[in-house]
Amino acid sequence: MVPAATPSASSPSSKFCVKNAARTTASSTPGAPSARSARSASGSPRPESSVSRRTPYTVAHSADAPPTAVIGPGGACATLSGEPLAETMSLGVRTWGNAPDGGTTVLVGTYQLAGEVSRRLLDALPDLLHLPAEVWRCPLMPFLEEEITRDDPGQSVVLDRVLDLLLIAVVREWFARPGAAAPGWYLAMGDPVVGRALRLLEGDPAHPWTVAALAEKAGVSRAALARRFTELVGEPPMAYLTGRRIDRAADLLRGTGTTVEAVARQVGYSSAFALSAAFKRVRGVSPQEHRATG
Repeated sequence: MVPAATPSASSPSSKFCVKNAARTTASSTPGAPSARSARSASGSPRPESSVSRRTPYTVAHSADAPPTAVIGPGGACATLSGEPLAETMSLGVRTWGNAPDGGTTVLVGTYQLAGEVSRRLLDALPDLLHLPAEVWRCPLMPFLEEEITRDDPGQSVVLDRVLDLLLIAVVREWFARPGAAAPGWYLAMGDPVVGRALRLLEGDPAHPWTVAALAEKAGVSRAALARRFTELVGEPPMAYLTGRRIDRAADLLRGTGTTVEAVARQVGYSSAFALSAAFKRVRGVSPQEHRATG
């Protein structure tokens, strides 16, 4: 997962309030979202949801309004000249702005981990994903708004789970749109045969899977599984498994000091040599070279 893009906020003539929640631990549904919700002056929810990654973007009350603040990864806020605003615009727990009763409330949820495992999902999404309130009303938004300013014991765990649920809900809604170009692996999750095989591979990629073993678990023949898996996902089962193992290895190589031998065993290879051969074939560089360029 990667940090959300650095947004600029603009609201020189209106009251506004920003509430931040950051997801800093690994998620079973990784991504790089920044989800926000607007609230009208009357307080009635207008759950507009957006997901953005990498590309800088502007949130404003008007399209031609000049930016007045820059929000960086981790919710760091500053003026355009770099002056910190954390204290002067602080409005309480995970909240900042120019008025606590502002007519516009922006909820920002950020995944702050970079990684290769999430790339498959990110590559299937646009840089900016927007679900207007008139298209989708998400019951999680009011709950997130209520929880984001609380500082009770275990609150970070609560926010982590809410952000995960919100991400899943947004992705589901996005791919369910008429004409949505959902990736094959996502659609295949709904297939009774291939979906079962995918969940087995994702749940334990280090297991010594074979097509025969997957077919037995899915209740079909080896040939039937191989044919249907390739048809729906776009690649054979073992090629898919190799890709997921290499993704996990790539994250472990850069995110930990674990030896290549230990990484190999964690992701399902019998030795460092076996991992190196597969890694080089898939990515064009050795595990050591990949780690060195991190």
